[in-house]
Amino acid sequence: MFYREAGDFKTSYVDDNQTFPIKFDRFRYYFVLFFAFLVVPFVINDYWVNAVFMPFLIYAIAAIGLNILVGYCGQVSLGTGGFMAVGAYACYKLMTAFPEVNIFFHVLLAGGVTAIVGVLFGLPSLRIKGFYLAVATLAAQFFLVWLFNKVPWFYNYSASGQISAPERTVFNVPVTGANTDAWATYLFCLVFVTISAIVARNLTRGSVGRKWMAIRDMDIAAEIIGVDPLRSKLSAFAVSSFFIGVSGALFFSVYLGAVEVGEAFGITKSFLVLFMIIIGGLGSIFGSFAGAAFLVLLPVLLKNVLVGMLGWPTDLAAHLEFIIVGALIITFLILEPHGLAQLWRVAKEKLRLWPFPH
Repeated sequence: MFYREAGDFKTSYVDDNQTFPIKFDRFRYYFVLFFAFLVVPFVINDYWVNAVFMPFLIYAIAAIGLNILVGYCGQVSLGTGGFMAVGAYACYKLMTAFPEVNIFFHVLLAGGVTAIVGVLFGLPSLRIKGFYLAVATLAAQFFLVWLFNKVPWFYNYSASGQISAPERTVFNVPVTGANTDAWATYLFCLVFVTISAIVARNLTRGSVGRKWMAIRDMDIAAEIIGVDPLRSKLSAFAVSSFFIGVSGALFFSVYLGAVEVGEAFGITKSFLVLFMIIIGGLGSIFGSFAGAAFLVLLPVLLKNVLVGMLGWPTDLAAHLEFIIVGALIITFLILEPHGLAQLWRVAKEKLRLWPFPH
């Protein structure tokens, strides 16, 4: 009975157009933010940060970016891993070339560099779509990984071919390097996740988001009513690549610390993020978080249960994970194409009507 709109009156257009018009929804998200910023940093340890929170936060940013392109604009992309590599290597070059600049701005600039690269590889979307566009973005994935492997300038002529993040601080607290604390890296990534979610939510609810969805639903009809397909598609590629580049920069500098492009940003990374938005729900910011949480928590749960409790071999548990993820993708595509986000929406509608059946 507490999840109701009764008595929740709107007296201005601003109130009527707010992101969460139901008061309970607003309080729920305020509580989540309060808990994430002011409670979790004091109770987490290195294991929880490295195994759960950091991968979830970073993949959530990547999933938001890919969902903008695939879910909202309808442009298929299989180059997420390559664009994450662009963000990682751009962040590395900026960190080594401008050590006096704060790491926060390095991550944002790395996202900007990735946005430019994303626009360049998004140009084929003006002529091709569907399967052909997926192949074009897949080519971008392989080309970018090959480029970072073959051009020594990108990894500063290192003999190993790896890139390593030097130590950088925010308010004199290390967030990269070997001397970081769990709470510091967690809060640093949480700030980017919060900003990304707010920006993406407002973009998709505004005129830009309506143009993206018009292109997704029927690009010819959208062009007839005045939507510029050139600007709409390229803006989707730019915004999507920006978020993915930020996630790649955080994945390299804050989470791993040292990466080799073929291992960290291979084709499996692209498919992993794609599976996140399929399971979570296309065209939904909440679905990006739900899919990221599901595919980050599932391996941890299977490892603890199958390996830790039941004593199964590690490789058998890993193979079972692939089987479960594949089965879930098929199940969601057949039974619930809109993923976990749609199940959440249905549950909220049922709660709003309870105890009445209709």
